Amino acid sequence: MDLKYAKPFIEATINVLSTMANITPKAKKPYIKTSTKALGDVSGVVGFTTNDNKKGVMSVTFSKKCALQIVKNLLGDDIENILEDVQDAVGEITNMISGQARAKLAEMGISMAGATPTIIMGDNHTISHLTKDKIMAVPFTTEYGDFVVEFSMSE
Repeated sequence: MDLKYAKPFIEATINVLSTMANITPKAKKPYIKTSTKALGDVSGVVGFTTNDNKKGVMSVTFSKKCALQIVKNLLGDDIENILEDVQDAVGEITNMISGQARAKLAEMGISMAGATPTIIMGDNHTISHLTKDKIMAVPFTTEYGDFVVEFSMSE
């Protein structure tokens, strides 16, 4: 997978989290992920399709600490049901990152429609990307903990 595809996901992630959750993530060096083990505690996963039947998938996996801070920053002190609020917040963040990244990919000539995000929670959960292609992982660090954005798409 070409490293140029990482840029839309990195830019979208930084923009969404800094704008919506008042968190400034810093991207580390992207790498090819070889395992299905999630690198955190709560993941949002969304699939993509193109008009010519190419497929893609993106996931964002947060540590518990980072996910909780995002919820607090999005909702203020209005947290009523922590489990439900974390699921909703991670789903919405995943959807926004996906949408912005897909808009940037469209500018590169790759137009993709996105599905509704799925949320996976729990220690040692796995993420099975539905494509057979390599999975690019971009680790991020914040003052509230780390998270990883992963994506894969048919070329």
